Amino acid sequence: MASFDVIVIGAGPGGYVCAIHCAQLGLKVGVVEGRDTLGGTCLNVGCIPSKALLNSTHHLHEVHENFEKMGLMGANPTVDWSKMQAYKQDVVDGNTKGIEFLFKKNKVTWLKGWGSIPEAGKVKVGDEIHEAKNIVIATGSVPASLKGVEVDEKTVVTSTGALALEKIPESMVVIGAGVIGLEMGSVYSRLGAKVTVVEYLDKILPGIDGDTVKTFHKILSKQGLEFVMGAAVQGTEVKDGKATVTYKLNKDGSEASITADTVLVATGRKPYTEGLGLEALGVEMLPRGMVKVDDHFQTAAKGIYAIGDAIPGPMLAHKAEDEGMAVAEILAGKHGHVNYGVIPGVVYTTPEVASVGQTEEMLKEEGRAYKVGKFPFMGNARAKAVFQAEGFVKILADKETDRILGCHIIGPGAGDLIHEVCVAMEFGASAQDLALTCHAHPTYSEAVREAALACGDGAIHA
Repeated sequence: MASFDVIVIGAGPGGYVCAIHCAQLGLKVGVVEGRDTLGGTCLNVGCIPSKALLNSTHHLHEVHENFEKMGLMGANPTVDWSKMQAYKQDVVDGNTKGIEFLFKKNKVTWLKGWGSIPEAGKVKVGDEIHEAKNIVIATGSVPASLKGVEVDEKTVVTSTGALALEKIPESMVVIGAGVIGLEMGSVYSRLGAKVTVVEYLDKILPGIDGDTVKTFHKILSKQGLEFVMGAAVQGTEVKDGKATVTYKLNKDGSEASITADTVLVATGRKPYTEGLGLEALGVEMLPRGMVKVDDHFQTAAKGIYAIGDAIPGPMLAHKAEDEGMAVAEILAGKHGHVNYGVIPGVVYTTPEVASVGQTEEMLKEEGRAYKVGKFPFMGNARAKAVFQAEGFVKILADKETDRILGCHIIGPGAGDLIHEVCVAMEFGASAQDLALTCHAHPTYSEAVREAALACGDGAIHA
C-alpha cells in the first residue's frame, strides 16, 4: 500500500495536468490509468489523432485545388492509407511518451490499472489499495449511444473507429453535425468519400453563433458534404458490409434511408463514471451520469473532487486542464479559479471555426444592448493569398461600455486568432483596446483588429 497527498483517477488532459501541477506545488501524487499509454481519449483516440488526419487531408486538398493556381505543376499524389495511419500514430506516440517523461520529471507515480473508491481516502487499483488525503475524479467521457444504432467499430463506428478504418470508404453517413462529426466528415470527404451528414436539429454546430454557422454550412456544402437537417435517426441495419440509416424528418414525419460503406455515430459524449463506487460514498450524481460539485470542485463526499467531462460544462480538453490546475491550487491551500465565460471552442476543419463568450442569440435572449463589429477575410491580404477569404471575424461588445462580450471567427487560423480576444476578455478589455493595438502586416490577426475597429468608427479595409 502506498500513501499519497492526492490520487487522480484518469490521465487525460484534466487528470495529467492536475497531477503535474499538484506535484509542482509540493504534493505527493499518484495517477490511476488503465490504458497502456497516458493522455486519455484526447491524446490517444481523440483530439490529437484527428488533427493529424485533418492536417494530412488539408494538404491533399491544397494539392488538388490550389497548387496549380500557384504555378506548382506535376502529378497529383495518391493516398497511401497505411502510411497516413502510421503518421497519425507517430504523432500520438510522441505526445503520450511526452506525458510519461513529464510524470518522471515531476515525480508523479503512475498507478497502472483501473481504479475504484471502496471508501473515503482509499483507491483500489487491481488488487492493491492506496491511501490518499484527497481524490480527484478525472475519468473523462465516452461516446453517447443512440437508440436503434448498434456500434461494431467496423461498419458502424464511433470517433474511435473512424480514426482507424481499415480502408477509405467510398461513402459515409455521419450522424450528428457537431464538432466531431464535421471534423471527421471533412477528413473522409477530402479523401474522396461521399459524405452525408444527418442532423436532428435545423442547424449545424448547436450553440454556435448563427451567422458563423450559416456561413460554415455553405462552405462545407461547397466542399462536397451533403446535409439532411431536421432528421431523427430511427436506426441502422448492417448487411453485406454496408449500413443503412433510416431517419424520419421532423417537419412532416416522412421516413427515408441512406446506405453507405461506413456510418459514424457522432451524437455527443457522456461522462465515464461507472464502476468508481461513487453513489455508495454519498457522491451526488446529476442527470446523464455527471458528478455534482461545488464551486471548489468538491463532491458531497469530503476529500473527493471531480473535474473535466465528469462534471457539467463543455466537454473540452482545455476546460478540463483549467479545472485540473484550479483543483491543484485548491489542494495546495491556494485559490484556484476557472473563468467559464472565457473558454474558447474550435472546429479544426478548413476553414477553422472558433468562438468565445456570448453569441448574438444569447445577448438577445438576455435583452442586453450590444454592438457588432464584423470584418470579412476578403479584405485581408494574407487570407486571399492562401485562398481562404470566405470567412469573417465578428466581435460583440457592450453598447455602453464597449467591453468585449464575445467573438466568433471563421477563417484561416481561427483557432489561434481567438486567443487574442480571450486574453482581452480576461482583462476586461474594450473593443477599442484591441482596435488601438498595432498588428503586424500582413497577418490574419489584422482581421481581428479590423473587426474591433468596426465596433467603433469603422473598419479601414472594408
